[in-house]
Amino acid sequence: MKILMVSMPCLHFFRWAEQLQDSGHEIYWFDVTDGGKKVKRIHWVNQIVGWKFRWNYPGRTFIKINFPRLYDFIQRFNERDIKKIFERHLLEIQPEVVHSFALYISCTPILQVMNKNQNIKWIYSSWGSDLYDLQNHSKYLIDIQNVLKRVDYLFTDCIRDYKIAQQHGFENDFLGVLPGGGGYHLSEMEAKIKAKEIRSTILIKGFQGKWGRAINVLKALEGIKDKLNLYTIVVFGADNKVVSFCENSELSKWMNFSVLCRVTQDEVFNLMAKSFLLIGNSVSDGMPNTMLEAMCMKVFPIQSNPGGVTQELIKDGFNGFLIEDTEDVEGISQIILRALNDSELIKKGIVHNSLNIIPNLDYDIVKKKVLQSYLSVLQDN
Repeated sequence: MKILMVSMPCLHFFRWAEQLQDSGHEIYWFDVTDGGKKVKRIHWVNQIVGWKFRWNYPGRTFIKINFPRLYDFIQRFNERDIKKIFERHLLEIQPEVVHSFALYISCTPILQVMNKNQNIKWIYSSWGSDLYDLQNHSKYLIDIQNVLKRVDYLFTDCIRDYKIAQQHGFENDFLGVLPGGGGYHLSEMEAKIKAKEIRSTILIKGFQGKWGRAINVLKALEGIKDKLNLYTIVVFGADNKVVSFCENSELSKWMNFSVLCRVTQDEVFNLMAKSFLLIGNSVSDGMPNTMLEAMCMKVFPIQSNPGGVTQELIKDGFNGFLIEDTEDVEGISQIILRALNDSELIKKGIVHNSLNIIPNLDYDIVKKKVLQSYLSVLQDN
């Protein structure tokens, strides 16, 4: 089967695509944001890149950063029409299936083309805040509803988003709830864990921005400073707002506190191998990938619960803690203290996750389900 995948270049997409290597399917990738270069990691995929600019002129990035209005004016003439380019490749390849990852990045730009080609099956994988947050904005809701009327198949990373899709017009085939980036190589992750090492690190996901609320976690930590002397605190994946907050707060003076900005997935796993708590706080998300990774690395999660998504896996106070109010700094402080004061709960929660949740995230198990799903699409007439 020919499968034309439509996505931005990102780790989750690459990991998903890797499940299809040597599957017998002929895989194409349309880089919807067009980074302009082929990706070695998925070298076996037929990659459609370098389509966006008529002229990738010298100094383009400099102008984009320093003269955004001028850049936007130039790009009106310099950028090719994505619909025309995608349709040309669609007709050349003649795939049985188009698979789009993330609604606004990879579905909306090609909706008009897919509506013209109703004979081609269309799969949509919901990621992150695709449906949960953006359904609340009238402009985006129209796009959501139009896409959901056209797509034939749906993957989600949580039950919540399947229900939202149904509410907004999706009536076709649901392919299941699976991690957005595929499964995890559990044996490789296990090898990073040193069984006898005492874990003393509190790991914090450092996103602020539109949906992240890492700064409220940092404020919560400031309020319980005297309880944290025995622990190492690491913020990872910190954005500019989080870095600025840390530099201008008392945290910058703490000897046991550090901030990391860009980190590779392997570096994150190495940090998790030393950690006993992971804290993630956001007002909108799908099933948090970092939380799943932490559970695989035997880390106890403290995680926000937008729309009830996290409670699909976590029973509050049993195998993790739920942050129900992302803005409640004092409440977050109390949750952290509960975790610090109950080591037995942490141990039992990690055992539960190891026996009941982690096995379902195994790479080979997820891959088998993914390949079965594609086979069902092929056989569906």
